[in-house]
Amino acid sequence: MSDIAASPANPPGHETSWGVKILGWVCVLFGAVILAGGVWLILLGGSWYYGLAGLGLAATGILLNRYMMEAVWLYLVVWVGTVAWAWWEVGTNWWAEVPRLVAPTLILVLVLLCIPALRRHPSKL
Repeated sequence: MSDIAASPANPPGHETSWGVKILGWVCVLFGAVILAGGVWLILLGGSWYYGLAGLGLAATGILLNRYMMEAVWLYLVVWVGTVAWAWWEVGTNWWAEVPRLVAPTLILVLVLLCIPALRRHPSKL
């Protein structure tokens, strides 16, 4: 049984890569929705944050689907930008920051949990 698990058709670490793919597609889909709304907001003269964040989230998803570590770094940039935007928009009002930061922070945790699978993915071996 261990020979089957380590065969070239199923290299070590491959069993966890489906989670990376799922997260990648979720990021692409949510990123596309946020990007579309962000473009609409930009056209109305509003904030560029949603357009940029949607683009970053979609790009993160694409990189995750390609099992590239750059996805982690890109999403860290998006998350830091989100924290800066939330601070600029509502300042130190903690309760006003919560809805702006909970979902992006949850995504950050999920992206960080992908690091071991990204490091050992067959394309990197």
